[in-house]
Amino acid sequence: MSQTIISMKWGKRYGPDYVNRLHSMIRRHTTRPTRFVCYTDDAEGVDEGVETYPLPHIVLPEKQRWWPWRKISLWQKELDGISGEVLFLDLDVVITGGLDDFFDYKPGHFCVARNWTQPKEHIGNTSVYRFPVGGHTYLYDRLMSDFDGYYGKYRNSQTFISREITDIEFWPDSWCHSFKHSLIPTWPLNLIKTPPLPDGTKVVAFTGKPDPDEAVVGKWPRDHWYHVFYKQVRPTPWIAEHWR
Repeated sequence: MSQTIISMKWGKRYGPDYVNRLHSMIRRHTTRPTRFVCYTDDAEGVDEGVETYPLPHIVLPEKQRWWPWRKISLWQKELDGISGEVLFLDLDVVITGGLDDFFDYKPGHFCVARNWTQPKEHIGNTSVYRFPVGGHTYLYDRLMSDFDGYYGKYRNSQTFISREITDIEFWPDSWCHSFKHSLIPTWPLNLIKTPPLPDGTKVVAFTGKPDPDEAVVGKWPRDHWYHVFYKQVRPTPWIAEHWR
């Protein structure tokens, strides 16, 4: 049985090193033949073992063109190089456990991580999800028919997907964690306690800031001076162990 994992890279926030690290983690945490496909606007520096294709076509207003709304392009009828059920991973995740289970869990359904900031609202976090290529094309079609309407109704693309899709299942909560929202201890314990890595964790998502390269050394970029009082994280050695 072969399986396919995909990701997307655009703009300058994440360089080819993020793609290559993700590829390395995938190789270590799969036991079956696994393809890794990256859709990108710049494949320079990406390892030869990664299959690269241009970003899927989508028409969005300039302001939102490079936001996560671009990921809705994956819901159109056909995508270059892939078919069947595929697992999507954001570039900034850290893989800490086996990935084969993500392909075995409730096959045929759209499966996604439960959004950590809205655990009771039946909303997924699209850092980690599995979907059938061409299986829910109405998501892409609806957004293309009335982007302004859906953008006004839903604050982000993952809420749009969660509310509009006809089939949604959530991964077991122990599989996926948010570094910022579920692992960093609450203030003031974050000043003295290293974020833990719970048993059974397979993927850690780095939503927003800090990114893995920042969190591993205890750096949390701040937008305002007063963020120093709570946006702090201890150096986290287990990130270096897995993010390589």
